[in-house]
Amino acid sequence: MNAVVAAHGIVDERDAALALRADLAVAADGGALHLMRWGVAPAVVVGDMDSLDEATLAGLAARGARIERHPTDKDESDLELALARAVELGARRITVLGAFGGRIDYTLANSLLLADGRWAGVELRAVQGATTVRPLRGPNELRIEAGRGAVVSLLPLGRAAGITTEGLRFPLADGALREGASRGVSNEVIAVPARVRLRDGVLLVVESEGLPESP
Repeated sequence: MNAVVAAHGIVDERDAALALRADLAVAADGGALHLMRWGVAPAVVVGDMDSLDEATLAGLAARGARIERHPTDKDESDLELALARAVELGARRITVLGAFGGRIDYTLANSLLLADGRWAGVELRAVQGATTVRPLRGPNELRIEAGRGAVVSLLPLGRAAGITTEGLRFPLADGALREGASRGVSNEVIAVPARVRLRDGVLLVVESEGLPESP
């Protein structure tokens, strides 16, 4: 099942098409506002509901949404709860929208959440317009979806070893990247299809098209 999970961060209007094509839509609290604006009715709204007033919640329920209210003082973020709910409902391909922007701590936490081992059997990505972030857990490989000239960054969580790339300007052949170093940032697709293979560890693979030059 192809699902969209909408969080309450910044979205690009191009993201609406992804929500409209999904088999299942789950909202993390205020992410429901994005879905409503796009004409998508979420099946479930999960969170502490601090971003939705009672009238909005009633309207969502009237359209068939299941409202799953959690306490404000909880161990998981609304997005984490929504992702877990989508997986419980059978989603095996999940696109997260609205995961980035606003508070930097949420942007970082939501990026790291993509690599949580609980989603290891799920094809997971976060999208904002022309930027896509996907986790890669070794041993495995990813085919780069962006076209020639796109920027690709490989961000290791811990130490990532046995990295081999194809179709990127700065190649790696059984190389390693360590957490905190910037060696994997701002590579470029020069041949399509490009690929990244990883033997051990976890990478966040960031693909962006149409970005300006770095300072």
